[in-house]
Order: sequence, then C-alpha cells, then structure tokens
Amino acid sequence: MNILFIQREGTDLHHTLFASETSRLALRFYHPKKMPCGVYVSVSTLGSALSLVSELKWYIRRYVREVLFEIERGIFCTHQLAQDVYYERAVVLGASWKFRRLYGFRNGQMVSAVVMTPGSVIEDYRRDVIGADTAIEVWCREDEVEDIALEDQEPEESAGLKPGELES
Repeated sequence: MNILFIQREGTDLHHTLFASETSRLALRFYHPKKMPCGVYVSVSTLGSALSLVSELKWYIRRYVREVLFEIERGIFCTHQLAQDVYYERAVVLGASWKFRRLYGFRNGQMVSAVVMTPGSVIEDYRRDVIGADTAIEVWCREDEVEDIALEDQEPEESAGLKPGELES
C-alpha cells in the first residue's frame, strides 16, 4: 500500500514536511520519497495509511491538493473511497471499478483530470491527456466522479504518456 500526497502548486511538500518536528515525528518510521508532484509514502496496510493521513491532517489541509492511496500498481483511490472500504466496509473493490478519473501530470503539475467511462482504459483518453508525461487512474466514489477544476490547462504535444508510472 502506498500513499501519494499531491502537493498544491508552488509548494515543496517534502521540504515542508521535514521542516516541521511534528510531521517528522509522524513520518519517522516511513521513508517518504520526493516526487515531482508531491510525496510518495509506502506503508504496510490500508489501516496504517489512513492512520498516517489522519496524523498529517493539518499539513494536508494547508499544503496538499489531494491524497491518493495506491491499491494496485498505477491504480489509486481517493481518501473518501479508502475510508468507505476500511471503516464502513460498505464497498468491496473488485477487478474493475465503475467510478474513475484519469489524472495527467506534466513536470510534476496536474494538467488534466478526466472522468473515465465504465469499461474504458487509459489509452482511450490519450487525446484528453495531451501534454502529460504521466497518467494515473483514480478510483472514487460515485459522488466524487465529477470533473475537478484545474489551473493552467493548456494542451501541448504528447511527451510520451506512461500510464501508471510516476516520475521519480
């Protein structure tokens, strides 16, 4: 299980987390990796991932655009869906999921967010993520599936889209 903290524009989340004694203590047993889009943390279980996110709540509100949980290589889920799976036990994730979004990143910045139709794959959205060098599939709840607003969304030539692979 991995957590991806997508930083807000203009924030160096890795530096911010390690500049604070409180967040350094919360992260002391983990080895966060700095990514162009934020911070990537490996944990053992969904429960420990949700616990860590809870401990970092103050930082998340101020410096994080979105918290995602990697449930399978290249497939992430939202915080709300992860809570439904773990706490409510109302949701059982299967081989595919009906409510999905596709996030495209270029140089560490999110440049596109597209709602995916059921049964589609990332390759079906190559035109929608033009200019992205990385794309990830994000599973979400039905009430979260709507488009999200992005700043600075200007299409460019495709720079070798790699589904599910985050830059390091």
